[in-house]
Amino acid sequence: MISQTGATNSHGDWYAPWVRAAIGPAWARWEHSAYLSNYRRLLATQYDAPEAIRARQWEAVQGLVDHAFRRSPFWRTLFGEAGLKPDDVRTWDDFRHVPILTKDHLRYRGQELLTTDFRIADLHHHKTSGSNGRSVAVYVDDKAQQWRRACTLRSDEWSGWRFGERVAMVWGNPDYLRNGWRGRLRNTLLERASYLDTLSMNEDAMRRFALTQQRRRPTMMLGHAHSLYLFAQFVELNPKLAFYPRGIISTAMVLHDWQRELIERVFRAGVTNRYGCEEVSLIACQCDRRGGLHINCDNVYVEILGADGEPATPGEAGAVVVTDLTNRAMPLLRYKVGDMASLSREACACGRQLPLLERVEGREADFVTTADGRLISGISLTENFAVLIAGVAQIQIVQERLDQFCFRIVPDENFGAASREQIRQLVAERFGGDARFEIELVERIPQEPSGKYRFCISKVENPFTQSLQPVTS
Repeated sequence: MISQTGATNSHGDWYAPWVRAAIGPAWARWEHSAYLSNYRRLLATQYDAPEAIRARQWEAVQGLVDHAFRRSPFWRTLFGEAGLKPDDVRTWDDFRHVPILTKDHLRYRGQELLTTDFRIADLHHHKTSGSNGRSVAVYVDDKAQQWRRACTLRSDEWSGWRFGERVAMVWGNPDYLRNGWRGRLRNTLLERASYLDTLSMNEDAMRRFALTQQRRRPTMMLGHAHSLYLFAQFVELNPKLAFYPRGIISTAMVLHDWQRELIERVFRAGVTNRYGCEEVSLIACQCDRRGGLHINCDNVYVEILGADGEPATPGEAGAVVVTDLTNRAMPLLRYKVGDMASLSREACACGRQLPLLERVEGREADFVTTADGRLISGISLTENFAVLIAGVAQIQIVQERLDQFCFRIVPDENFGAASREQIRQLVAERFGGDARFEIELVERIPQEPSGKYRFCISKVENPFTQSLQPVTS
C-alpha cells in the first residue's frame, strides 16, 4: 500500500485508499512501470545524510559521463574537441570541464545526442513550448520516465495531497486527451484530474470549473502561477463559487508574492512553488514549510553559475545548469536551462536533507540591463512597479532597447494621471533619466502558445543570455 506519514484522508474521498492499495499498483504492473517502487524509495532517501545524497549523485554522474562518451556521437565529438576523456572526470571540479550543453545543441544536433542503445520508437518524446518561436525536442528512455513520475508524485504529496485523491488542474493541453482511451481510463481510475483549460479561460469556463470542483472536493489544485492567480481573482469576485483544497501547487512560471497572498486567501490553502522544465522534468519544489525549493537530487544535479562560468555563492543569482542523472537515451550533461536562480545556505526545518534553491528568478531574458551595466531581476521589477503604481491590476514590462521600455498595463478604476507620473518617476529611478517609455493600456496580458505568461521581457542581450563557456583551466 502507498502511504505518506502525517497525511490524513479528508474531503470524504472513500475511493482514494483503493487507488493506493489496489488500483495504482495493478495499473503499474499492467504498464510494467517501476514508478511506485521508485516512489517508495524516494520517501526514504529524502532524509539521507547530505554526504550520502552527494555520493549517489557522483556515482550517477560518472556512469553518465562514461555512457555519453561511448554511446553518443555528439558527446564523443564534444569531448574530443575539449580534449577530455571519461577518465579525466574524477572530481566535481573535473566535471566543470565538461562543455556546457545549450538549447541550440538540442535544437540542431538532437539526433547526434541520442545514444545507440535505444530505438526512437521506444522512447518518450517531450517537446518544449518554444516561447521564442523555436521548440526543442527531448527523448527520454522509459526507466528515466518512471523516475520522473516518482519524483513528481513525491513532491505532489508535499502539498498535503495523497496519491489517489482528486485533483483540480488549471492547465492547458491535458495529457490524457492525447493518449486516447487508455489516457481517459487512466485519468478516471487513477489520476482523477479535472481541467480548466488555460488556453481558453473565460468567465463561463471558470464558473463551470468552480462548480465542478465544489461537487468533486479535490484535495489539491495545480496550475500555472498566473493562471491560478486569475482564477483566484474570479472566485474572489464570485465567493459563492469558492472551494477549498488542502494544498495548491504553483508551477511553470515564477510565483510572485502578491499572487501567492491572493491565492492562499481565496482558497484558504497554502501554495507550494514548483520549478522544472520539459527537458529534465522536476528540478526543485517547496515542501509544506514553504521556504526554499528542495532540489530533486535523485534525478538532477544542479549548478548555479555566474556570468564568468564560476559557481555562484549562496544567495547570488546565476544561470541554472542541470545534469539529468537518469536519462541515458539522450544524455543531458551540464544543460543550460535558460533560467536564473540562487542557492540557499540554509537547511529546511522539515528534516529533508535535499539542498535548497533560495529563489527562482525567472528566465535569463527576463533580466533587464540598465545603461550603466546593472542587471535587474524581472521578478523584482514587476513586483516593484505593481505594488508602487496606483491602479495597476496587471503589468508587463518590455525592454525594447537599452534605454527604451514599453509598459503594458491592465488598469483598474484607480489608474489615472497620478499613475502615469509614478511610472515616469520609477523609470527615472530604476533606469536613469534618459530612459524613454510608452504606456499601453490593454484588456489583458497576452499568453504565450504554452498558456504561460511573461511579465518582464528584455530584448537586450545580457551576460547570461550568451552561452556559458566550458572551464578550460
